[in-house]
Amino acid sequence: MNTRSLTEDDPLDDFRPRDITLDGKTKTVHVTGTGPAVIVMTEMPGISPHVARFARWVRDAGFTVYMPSLFGRDGAVSDAVEGAKVFQKACVSAEFRAFAANQSSPATQWLRALARHAHDECGGPGVGAIGMCFTGNFALTMMLEPAVLAPVLSQPSLPLDDPSGIEMAPEELAAVQERLERDDLTVLAYRFEGDKFCQAQRFAAYAEALGDRFDGRVLPDSAANTDLAPFFAQHVTTPHSVVTVHLIDEAGQPTVQARDEILAFFQARLSA
Repeated sequence: MNTRSLTEDDPLDDFRPRDITLDGKTKTVHVTGTGPAVIVMTEMPGISPHVARFARWVRDAGFTVYMPSLFGRDGAVSDAVEGAKVFQKACVSAEFRAFAANQSSPATQWLRALARHAHDECGGPGVGAIGMCFTGNFALTMMLEPAVLAPVLSQPSLPLDDPSGIEMAPEELAAVQERLERDDLTVLAYRFEGDKFCQAQRFAAYAEALGDRFDGRVLPDSAANTDLAPFFAQHVTTPHSVVTVHLIDEAGQPTVQARDEILAFFQARLSA
């Protein structure tokens, strides 16, 4: 049962921060739990209390969570100004391809290595991965790593300037298509109907590329929480974050159902 404040900075004191070096690059990864590994990739503008709450739900469902620090202040409730600065910095970072369709962000190479590393540490059939917003498509690119068996795309928002674009190199997409068929895997994805950052055209592009291996689910805008953190209240003016800020933590809510579907997806794919 989550009893932590969502309006104050989260100390993340039930996570163990680890500096993990892979492919010559070191990043802080917050780790908690036991069981098969799930990589939880944060949305903009960083690992907020809402993102940490979702990671705890994953942990409590029986998984070891690896939550890498990719941008922003870990645990922070960012105000509108700070969050905008984080977003602007990430957009020009060499690690991300914010505006380029048909190109994979370089950060995904490190994340694939993290999945391999986490699988080695935790064992089990494989690893789950969920990306959100800015990192939403990363879980699909991570399917190039054989350890990844359960990819979830929550409101995948890149490329920002092409609503129907897929943030992935064509040859990598082809390799993922082949793997999904060969290993009988599926991709689970979520968005709100009126989301301006992840529009219907993007899910249509995924469906065209992946066929029935893509399971895209759309929630009504009326299902979104309206009590928002400052960054979202000012800069995210449509329903967007399915399992974090816009989730209404009440029984029977569509966003809670989406969360439970994701946890069940991980359990089905990663059970021994």
